[in-house]
Amino acid sequence: MQLIRDELRRAAIPVLALVTAFLIGAVVIVLTDFDHLRNLGTDPGAALGGAFGGVIEGYRAMFAGAIGDPTRVATAIRTGNPADIAAAIRPLSETLISATPFIFVGLGLAVSFRAGLINLGADGQFLVGTFGAAITALLVSGQLPPALAFVVTVLGGIIGGGAYAFIAGFLKARTGAHEVITTLMLNGIAPNLVFLLVGMIPFAGPPPPFPAVPKIFDLPTIRVDHGFTVAVLMAPVVSWLLFRTTPGFELRATGFSTTVARGAGMRPGRTTMLAMSISGGLIGMGSAFFGLGPAGGFSGGPPYDLGYVAIALTLLAGSRPGGVVLAALFYGALTTGAKNMTIATGIPLALLVVIIAFAIMFVATPGLIRSIWRLKPPKPITEQVRGNAP
Repeated sequence: MQLIRDELRRAAIPVLALVTAFLIGAVVIVLTDFDHLRNLGTDPGAALGGAFGGVIEGYRAMFAGAIGDPTRVATAIRTGNPADIAAAIRPLSETLISATPFIFVGLGLAVSFRAGLINLGADGQFLVGTFGAAITALLVSGQLPPALAFVVTVLGGIIGGGAYAFIAGFLKARTGAHEVITTLMLNGIAPNLVFLLVGMIPFAGPPPPFPAVPKIFDLPTIRVDHGFTVAVLMAPVVSWLLFRTTPGFELRATGFSTTVARGAGMRPGRTTMLAMSISGGLIGMGSAFFGLGPAGGFSGGPPYDLGYVAIALTLLAGSRPGGVVLAALFYGALTTGAKNMTIATGIPLALLVVIIAFAIMFVATPGLIRSIWRLKPPKPITEQVRGNAP
């Protein structure tokens, strides 16, 4: 019971931060609803009522676009028709598609953050991982059984992303080069490097068909695949690695203090390289699933601002793997729902950026949230220990 109370208390701040962000988003919608506010001087009641009605309609459209329209869900339950079922679950499936790459990248960043490393190179690692998976797919497609070819292709993405992140870890460990600078510079190198390597590959005819990620639902217009399943399953794996293994302990100890870690007999340099390699490997795994899935494809690039959004989501989650999954799902829902909100109401898509920015700001300032919502501050550690003493 105490564990449940502790988890609820820990979740209160981010939940209230999101609520506060949505309230501020509502204020922004009202203040930018010039169609209604221009009548404020002549009919203030109708003007404010129309503006607040726009908020309700906008958030309703966002919910329907992210989760699903209750009317369509009821119709699907009543008829059982595959087309009706697909129409009912398509918004949710698109949310899962949007969230999947951010889960992989967020888990990778959580590993580096726990090691005290600021990995800003997710975009470059994702791109190189995509290239590694694509080249591997070209080599093994038609040469290996489909299932084995798929596994080897994903492994190619993991190696590509991990190797590219290893460069920054090696430079940090051996020369002291700050990972912020090296990962940013590697982001700029990655597109040109991939372009150069692709130009050096002799293509003889059309490429063979790549192995594909199987879809979760065999329904028309539904694109969500088992890449999402693997992304969710990787969260407990990363959590186990960080909090239940000796390398994970060394990784977190190095993130806390390299001096203390070295004094305890650990090797911070090796841990730094390992942490960056694991971080890039997880990002590369996400790029492989993105490239092999029906919603991505190797011909397209990574999602817009993937790395910077993933950094924000990882910070929002407190670098906890379970929190990364929830934060990515939240962002995926906002992204998918905001598109529907824009179509249905004309509210600009930029509102998504406002809500995310305020949510992160409020999570980063828990004292402000406690002041706004009149929450009691947490007990000092000495009081907690005294209270648990026999």
